Amino acid sequence: MANTLYDFARQRFLEAQINWLSDVVKVILVDTGAYTAQTAVHQYLSDIPTSARIAGPVTLTAKSTTGGAADAADVTFTAVSGASIEAIIIYVDNGAEATSPLIAYIDTATGLPITPNGGDIIVTWDNGSNKIFKV
Repeated sequence: MANTLYDFARQRFLEAQINWLSDVVKVILVDTGAYTAQTAVHQYLSDIPTSARIAGPVTLTAKSTTGGAADAADVTFTAVSGASIEAIIIYVDNGAEATSPLIAYIDTATGLPITPNGGDIIVTWDNGSNKIFKV
């Protein structure tokens, strides 16, 4: 699969139900051996098995939307161990997994896949015109 937005996230952006700047947006690192993304069907964090969540969540800070591109400060996952990581998932945390909407699925990035060794994993977002993703 290629980097993409979840279909329900696209709809929520269009209907002003997701606000990149004001919502609490978080990111997790995922083992795709335990989770197969179905971006047309999955819509909440509860759709991702806990066994697939290797690290996180980490809250995004310094978010911006310049030029229609979502951006944020790079994130650090500390002392990561467990299964290999093949994807990054971004979602809005509203306090309940069953209603926290998934936003983006990223599996094509420098450094992916990665096998954790107990050290920190730093996710450096793209500094090009599309940043994390572009709407």
